[in-house]
Amino acid sequence: MTTKTKGGEFIIKETNAQDIFIPEQWTEEQLMMKKTCDDFIDQEVMPILDRIDSQEEGLMPSLLVKSGELGLLGVSVPENLGGLGFDFVTSMLTTEVLGAGHSFAVALSAHTGIGTLPILYYGNEEQKNKYIPKLASGEWKACYCLTEPSAGSDANSGKTTAKLTADGKHYILNGQKMWITNGGFADVFTVFAKIDDDKNLSAFIVEKAFGGISLNPEEHKMGIKGSSTRQVFFNECKVPVENLLSERGNGFKIAVNILNIGRVKLAGAAIGACKRVVTSAVNYSNERTQFERSISKYGAIRYKLAEQAIRIFASESATYRASQNIEDAIQALIEGGMEKSKAILKGIEQFAVEAAILKVHGSETLDYVVDEGVQIYGGMGYSAEAPMDRAYRDSRINRIFEGTNEINRMLIVDMLLKRAMKGELDLMGPAQKVAQELVGIPEFAELDETLFAYEKKMLGNFKKAVLLTAGAAVQKLMATLSKEQEVIMNISNMIIETYVAESTLLRVEKMVSMRGEEACEVQIAMAKSYMNSACDKIWVEGKEALNSFGEGDELRMMLMGLKRYTKQDPFNAKNARQTVAQKLIAENKYCF
Repeated sequence: MTTKTKGGEFIIKETNAQDIFIPEQWTEEQLMMKKTCDDFIDQEVMPILDRIDSQEEGLMPSLLVKSGELGLLGVSVPENLGGLGFDFVTSMLTTEVLGAGHSFAVALSAHTGIGTLPILYYGNEEQKNKYIPKLASGEWKACYCLTEPSAGSDANSGKTTAKLTADGKHYILNGQKMWITNGGFADVFTVFAKIDDDKNLSAFIVEKAFGGISLNPEEHKMGIKGSSTRQVFFNECKVPVENLLSERGNGFKIAVNILNIGRVKLAGAAIGACKRVVTSAVNYSNERTQFERSISKYGAIRYKLAEQAIRIFASESATYRASQNIEDAIQALIEGGMEKSKAILKGIEQFAVEAAILKVHGSETLDYVVDEGVQIYGGMGYSAEAPMDRAYRDSRINRIFEGTNEINRMLIVDMLLKRAMKGELDLMGPAQKVAQELVGIPEFAELDETLFAYEKKMLGNFKKAVLLTAGAAVQKLMATLSKEQEVIMNISNMIIETYVAESTLLRVEKMVSMRGEEACEVQIAMAKSYMNSACDKIWVEGKEALNSFGEGDELRMMLMGLKRYTKQDPFNAKNARQTVAQKLIAENKYCF
């Protein structure tokens, strides 16, 4: 199913439902991996969450070793390096399931992601053979040292230095890193530092055994209390020259590309956490009685359960759509003769826009889900005896991890505009067409009678709304657009809603083609409900953006155009949510 989809192209191109991957297509082998991960979380992690959160000595490293024995640390590591060698989509499924494991999920994803992947994708053969098998088995634990006290979002401004010794055999590292996940027990550190007066960072593989490394005590955090988070100090740390990762000055590129992977994976992990929370919330609402009825019989609770499920389903649809696009891009590059590790990075880089969208949507969906989870539990939701307390606290970091959601929103628009300027994406042609359409007479084409014909027309209009608003912003604000962060955030929110709404609709359309309309009644209700909400959000965000830089008759005309593109027929959202909630309540779990 190799398609020619390009990253960011969804704004100007219609996607065929048959060309996307949906979670209803998992193979037996993939479902067996899912079960292995589910069993591990149920048996090894959930029963000891309090012990994990108290950072019992040696407990987290021992869990990583156990997961390594099952192959869970090497899902995407090639078999010749001690891994399972699965494709990107399968690695996303395992990330999703393990993402429900609270602090353990953080330690595992830091080890398998930012800890292992820089060496796997940028290391030479010698480096890979030395480190990857030990990381895949869990014998060695890994961490990633990028952030510094004065270098957070602006990672390239880091002050950690590397100087070559007189004999040319070692680099001497000096500097301080902070918020280092797994820092307390890691054996291998990927460290970013500047050699001499270089403009860009370089990356180094540093073993704890090299010496010159000291740690501050564990940070006291709001949530993810069981994950080790330390400041790490490098004081005259001697690193052999052969431990320079990739080329000199390539560190910033490594950091950016590894972050792209991390963003997609974070969305997957957030979905896994969401599903566990909803299952707990449904269980509780069925068991808890007030006024002699289960609280799941009340409309206010049903609204919450349904809305949680709809947002999760939408986020999941977008995540696996993008994951398969990335996998297809990787395979196409390999078929074109590119080395596999380079193809993986290039494939993910092509979908960096989607990666940022997923990160924002996934983390904000999780925050919504846990917040409503606390509310459904009522007073018990606020008690540390019930599961929502930990879920609520642990979720909050995800809007900061892997680049804050604000930075990611800026990146979505920035990357799209840069691709347009390079001629990789033709945004200007379609944007000008929309501008001409505004001054023309609207066409009233007859809709065909097929399922989702109306929703597809709506989607086309969402894309026009984005092009109208973004095109006007570029034209009006020109060089100052990059400073207009509020406008960029508005446009970014419109793009996010468009991508997720389209992904949800395509998923359900494909499901209907596989199972028939009757069997997909609940999913159809979810897709239409999400479209309805997305339409309202796109109108509000577009209006705010246009009002902030437009004026006079031109502004009135643009607002009329935006109104035309976000107009929708009456939709009974209450009934749609009732359909979803009743299914959840009957199944007593998240069941989609």
